[in-house]
Amino acid sequence: MKKICKVEVKAKWVMVLPFYLFSFLPLNVQKQDGMRQAVEYLASQELGGRFPATAGDTLASEYIVSQLRGLKLKPVVKGKKTGYFQDFTYGKTPEQERTTHNIIAVLPGKDKRLKHEYIVVGSHYDHLGLGGKDSGSRRPDTLGVHPGADDNASGDAVVLELAKHFKKVRSPRSIIFAFFGAEEQGLVGSKNFLEWMKKDDAQRINLPAEKKDIVAMVNLDMVGRMRDHAMSVSGTGTSSEFKTIVEQVAEQTHLNVSCTPDGYGPSDHASFVAQEIPVLFLTTGGHMEYHTPDDVPSTLNYDGMQQTLDFSKKLISRLASLPTTPDYISVPSTNKMKHGKFKVTLGLMPDVMGASRIPGLRADIVVAGKSAHNAGIRSGDVIQEIDGKPVTNMDDYMQRLSELEPDTTIPVKVLRGEEIITFDVHLMPAKK
Repeated sequence: MKKICKVEVKAKWVMVLPFYLFSFLPLNVQKQDGMRQAVEYLASQELGGRFPATAGDTLASEYIVSQLRGLKLKPVVKGKKTGYFQDFTYGKTPEQERTTHNIIAVLPGKDKRLKHEYIVVGSHYDHLGLGGKDSGSRRPDTLGVHPGADDNASGDAVVLELAKHFKKVRSPRSIIFAFFGAEEQGLVGSKNFLEWMKKDDAQRINLPAEKKDIVAMVNLDMVGRMRDHAMSVSGTGTSSEFKTIVEQVAEQTHLNVSCTPDGYGPSDHASFVAQEIPVLFLTTGGHMEYHTPDDVPSTLNYDGMQQTLDFSKKLISRLASLPTTPDYISVPSTNKMKHGKFKVTLGLMPDVMGASRIPGLRADIVVAGKSAHNAGIRSGDVIQEIDGKPVTNMDDYMQRLSELEPDTTIPVKVLRGEEIITFDVHLMPAKK
């Protein structure tokens, strides 16, 4: 018996020791581990790419709901087992119809006056499943799990940590934590949430009585690949105080933040700005693994995600504490060419963050075998002119591409280190 007791005691300490070790880890390390665990599960092969209405979609939903329930955040639907699901059906034809959901939880504010105003903190949890033709995959001819680690398990992981943080510290205004479904299908979940908010639905609980009481939306989409401490924040012109707040928080958290005034773009914040709700969209930008099977957890920068989390906490705290309701300002899109159809491609991924301190647009990634690479342009070169016309930002770059024809050769001037080099680039046609 004594021998057995000794074994039992040892086993007990083996189980308990990791908990004690974890409790003495620095808080930032604990949060990074929490975010890493969330990403590794949501972007696991088991979840199959989280396509709406699949088994992986269900598993992802159950994971997120378990985290929200553990925090004892308030549900939003009366009479359901969990109450965190806001179901919706989408599809152009009966054959294409799918039923999925948004996952919504509410943290009531602590200020008697401001708690009746709500800030939505959101991310989308769906992805492309196995990819394939017309899926949005950048490898449409390859069927395989598109894990979506950066897009958008990264945003989900940060929002879950934000929910933990604000559960502890609370905020004057109420916060809606939203994980939207079917974003990849055309922002379906966020649009449906806002339509639901317009209706007189007796099943809706713990939410504002009217849509107008949602006073701001913060969206996190693809925040897992920070480079050079750089982040892009769109929507800084949609309310009069937003740009100042963003710049001040960026200085406090030592981030290089590129501000875009308008709130348009291919993510869920666009649904809110279309309803005249001021927005802020946080992203660390694109990369070659975007919408491919290679967007896996090991490619993420978890230190950078911690920086995004720190920035987001301060940003949302400032928004939630504003003494007056944020005003809404209509800002025309500053990137009219974003969804344009181009006849040519240079075969490079530009620096959408604007992190370069040098005039021009940096080529983050130059794809081997494409026009720019064949001419001699390399990753890190800063494009300053295309076809004799200046390039100072993304808008200039997109405008230059729109003016060009395939199977022509044009000069592209770049800065490499301290040397200015002009390359003759033979333009390949863009894929239809």
